Amino acid sequence: MGKDVIVACDFASKDAVMNFLDKFTDCKPFVKIGMELFYAEGPSIVKEIKARGHKIFLDLKLHDIPNTVKKSMAVLSGLDVDMTNLHASGTVTMMQAGLEGLTRPDGTRPLLIAVTQLTSTSQERMEEDLLIKEPIDEVVMHYAHNAAKAGLDGVVCSPLEAGKVHERCGQNFMTVTPGVRFADGEIGDQSRVMTPAQAKEIGSDYIVVGRPITAAEDPVAAYKRCVEEFVG
Repeated sequence: MGKDVIVACDFASKDAVMNFLDKFTDCKPFVKIGMELFYAEGPSIVKEIKARGHKIFLDLKLHDIPNTVKKSMAVLSGLDVDMTNLHASGTVTMMQAGLEGLTRPDGTRPLLIAVTQLTSTSQERMEEDLLIKEPIDEVVMHYAHNAAKAGLDGVVCSPLEAGKVHERCGQNFMTVTPGVRFADGEIGDQSRVMTPAQAKEIGSDYIVVGRPITAAEDPVAAYKRCVEEFVG
């Protein structure tokens, strides 16, 4: 599968995201629409950005009882996004229900991936807050295995875990990795991070990059730097 950089458009309004996307006159980045923007503007923002020619990763991280997730995914399948996600911790049954709901009557569907552990979660926080005592690598691998068992296309994981996920679940099982920062940038609130070049080396299929691009003095140049370092 081809590698790509997904730009996390974590903006609070339509005006803000459109002003950002207007800067990209000679390319159409793959963009992530998360909860902040989706909750502020609703499904219409997805349709408008899609109409501009961008691929879209709709990052809403569904996690509920299987029937609710199934029905919600059926609604999201009508938005013509390219990728969406749910939480692997919702169980294999929930993931299977989500996949069933996302699949349209003609058999087509967006890519569906599962969140393993958030990149803001450290071993200490996982143990103290979630009462999960196993090493975080083992937890991520177990969640990834469950996602593959449920028939999903891949997982969201730290770039530190991408290579191991491929070893466990196969090279065609996608790894979508946030927590990517330039070597000379700030890590923000992420705990497990890597540079674009390192993510490429370890086997990430997609990297999700937010503030290093969206908050850059020249976002287009920062995006192109990411593409050059990750895709080559």
